[in-house]
Amino acid sequence: MDSTQEEHVLSAADATLTTSRALLGIIARSVSSALEEVTLPQFRVLVILAGSGAMRIGALAARMKAVPSTFSRTIDRMVAEGWVERAASVENRREVIIDVTSKGWRLVHGATELRRREIADVLATMSKKDRNAVASALSKFSVAAGEPADDDLLGLGL
Repeated sequence: MDSTQEEHVLSAADATLTTSRALLGIIARSVSSALEEVTLPQFRVLVILAGSGAMRIGALAARMKAVPSTFSRTIDRMVAEGWVERAASVENRREVIIDVTSKGWRLVHGATELRRREIADVLATMSKKDRNAVASALSKFSVAAGEPADDDLLGLGL
């Protein structure tokens, strides 16, 4: 890569970094009200279950990188608060399945919708041409970056 190309890449990287900070601010605001009701680890549990569906408690603990015995207490608190429900597996009654309740799903959905609305508000300040350019550029960036690993998203409760 010649120096001119490198300058363009670095300029694009700086613009993308600035955009990522703006998006991180939107993300933080969108989850702040949810974090008044649950802890960040509990919100992470709800996000996983809302996105992946019901799962064995051991698999959920592994996704959370938590010790199963300690994690069980977290689930106990979440069941008591009505965020998740616990049931015996239909395949193996010794296995415990955890699923998000409608209350938990509403919390995750509310945070996601708040994020979507705030992003839409920002885009509404732009011309149609600029919105289309942003959508095209972000789609291309997403393809080039690939899907983020679950571990990358869990720290943010996404």
